[in-house]
Amino acid sequence: MSIFCFMLLLLLFIVCTNYLYLSMRIQDIIQQLEQWAPKSFQESYDNCGIQAGNGSHELTGVLISLDVTEKVIDEAIQRQCNLIVSHHPLLFKGVKSITGKNDIERCLIKAIKHDITLYAIHTNLDHVPNGVNYKICQLLELTHLHTLAPKSGLLSKLVTYVPMEDKENVLTALFAAGAGEIGNYSSCAFRTVGIGSFKPNTSAKPVIGEINKLEQVEETKIETIFPTHLQASIVSALKKAHPYEEVAFDIFALQNDWETIGAGMYGMLPKPMTINEFNSHLKVKMNLKTFKYTSSFQGKIEKVAVCGGSGSFLLKNALSIGAQAFVTADFKYHEFFDAEDKILVADIGHYESEVYTKDLIYDYLKEKFSNIAVLISEINTNPIHYYS
Repeated sequence: MSIFCFMLLLLLFIVCTNYLYLSMRIQDIIQQLEQWAPKSFQESYDNCGIQAGNGSHELTGVLISLDVTEKVIDEAIQRQCNLIVSHHPLLFKGVKSITGKNDIERCLIKAIKHDITLYAIHTNLDHVPNGVNYKICQLLELTHLHTLAPKSGLLSKLVTYVPMEDKENVLTALFAAGAGEIGNYSSCAFRTVGIGSFKPNTSAKPVIGEINKLEQVEETKIETIFPTHLQASIVSALKKAHPYEEVAFDIFALQNDWETIGAGMYGMLPKPMTINEFNSHLKVKMNLKTFKYTSSFQGKIEKVAVCGGSGSFLLKNALSIGAQAFVTADFKYHEFFDAEDKILVADIGHYESEVYTKDLIYDYLKEKFSNIAVLISEINTNPIHYYS
């Protein structure tokens, strides 16, 4: 290859790369984040998603922070990022006026003035299997991971009827759209054979049968499970792959626990540890200056439960799975007594338990978008400091 051809190809590559970068929209980042942690996974009290701004704007850069403060917005302006992805939402409650009388209102004014979109990925990211709690488990070197409190009400079942010769095409389309996933298994479905009947009217254009004549066809009844938030794409895939003009199907809401989606996680340490060994391990791996823990438990520690942020509501779950330690934050004084002598509760601080969420989001976005500027905020937003 001549040097001229090489330079021409290089120039073409640079132009195409710049075009791709310039054509990236904020919404492209948000869509990818919501494939990872759908908003439907958030708790009812939460407020995930866009807090302010416009997803259709061209992206200049992404700044990742645990919280949104004025200093973080100033940093985004200085580093030329027009999207801030935070773990904690700026807005939890309704705002009746925006006059700059408090930190929240000043943040909104500054973000809007500088065309910066604020996006929060909070309890939905807590609940996914490779989310906040998975990151804590990684840091603590836990293995054999499981969800501590699986969520229910997030799954649905599709039942449909397909001519025998078309069943594989329909199943393939449904699985590609996200149906049939159960734990570590994919392409899960149940099939039964039966006879379907129908009579096309004069307005119909039947694939099988004749107008005004009762038709009977050997069909396969297909049943498969899917995440409820994918219903629109599942139904679309079904109708596109199905040969009939009118597709017969039913959708049922399920109350099954989704074993891989929910609050908290638990796993096993590399080896059993004494209380002192575990506390030292926790302090080093989570880079802690200090933390609170219950001293009544005196056994060895091997099974550990974790929950980023406020996790006292999961103490009973941690006890029920036989964990010897529970790492979380925001335990109230009287809640520590509930541990009795059955488990070690380590309250490491809200910020300290979730600060590595920034790295988690950064790694995810850099893997999905290698050609955009993704930056981690250098601002320590922890409102709590320790005097020593």
